[in-house]
Amino acid sequence: MSSLNLDDFTDLIERPDGGVRRDAEARRERQIVPPGALGRLDDLGEWLAAAQSAVPVRPVERPRVVLFAGDHGIAELGVSRRAAGSASELVREVLEGGRPVSILARRLGVPVRVVDMALDCDPAELPEDVVRHRVRRGSGRIDVEDALTLEEAEAAFRAGVAVADEEADSGTDLVVLGDVSVGGTTAAGVLVAALCGTDASVVTGRGGTGIDDLAWMRKCAAIRDALRRARPVLGDQLQLLAAVGGADLAAITGFLLQSAVRKLPVVLDGVVVAACALVGQRIAFRAPDWWLAGQNSGEPGQTKALDRMALEPLLDHGVTVGEGAGGLLALPLVQAAAALAAELPEKPAVSEEEPEKVSDEE
Repeated sequence: MSSLNLDDFTDLIERPDGGVRRDAEARRERQIVPPGALGRLDDLGEWLAAAQSAVPVRPVERPRVVLFAGDHGIAELGVSRRAAGSASELVREVLEGGRPVSILARRLGVPVRVVDMALDCDPAELPEDVVRHRVRRGSGRIDVEDALTLEEAEAAFRAGVAVADEEADSGTDLVVLGDVSVGGTTAAGVLVAALCGTDASVVTGRGGTGIDDLAWMRKCAAIRDALRRARPVLGDQLQLLAAVGGADLAAITGFLLQSAVRKLPVVLDGVVVAACALVGQRIAFRAPDWWLAGQNSGEPGQTKALDRMALEPLLDHGVTVGEGAGGLLALPLVQAAAALAAELPEKPAVSEEEPEKVSDEE
């Protein structure tokens, strides 16, 4: 029996400040560029103002990429072009600066934090600050067994909460959230299909490595089999994450919810994070108000999850590589919206016309 009461998040999470948003909209009406002329940038600026509870909106100056990492036992079935248990190689490449997210983050001046939750490697192979939250070595094969015990799921969820607190306390003002995993998109597909009540084929995509048709069929079958194990525990979100999620997915869910508690805006990247966000919405219905969908990866599971949460992606570039890269591409757009909302001058005040003078001769 878990000691974690997920219902607390419903009470703790408030919506972004509606009064401040109305003030931001009124300010936008007074600026020299007509409202609507900047498209979605207007909405973004007003959303940020409400999230920050500040008019004019403050610039986004301390963003951070946070990546939760883990291996999934389901990868043993050949559902990915990458070998099962090889996510640690991706993590090392991220840390060494050679992955797409590393290059983009370096260009944008954004630090990248990697959190190992269930990598299938010796923890001594990675820096201490990466592995200190690890729950276990790899997650279980979800078509035939639970990904985690309930105790491990709770520990992973609490680790995500702790990381969110660390980021909020350190002054991070926006997070681009992603994952580094092998087999993670299969677990994500199970969560989305279970929560949306759809079949496996509706949510099965090609993943970040672009699998062939045979691997797609194996992945679809794996999601179908895991769905049978997911449906009996749909009413308990922590049990659901234990049964068919994984330590990284449980941590991402905890991170998302605690970020909403701490009023820390999050940009979502990819199908894995979208699936965790969907679990988070089930736990606390107001939480998605604190999240932005960074980009449309083209993964059907991501599309399904975002539609369910009424989140419209900022970009549509089809970036499937994961690791926060697609979400990071949206960061300059968010920063541009903040700058325009804060710095566009207001129209000069219109003075009232002086009353006509009556001629003395009349």
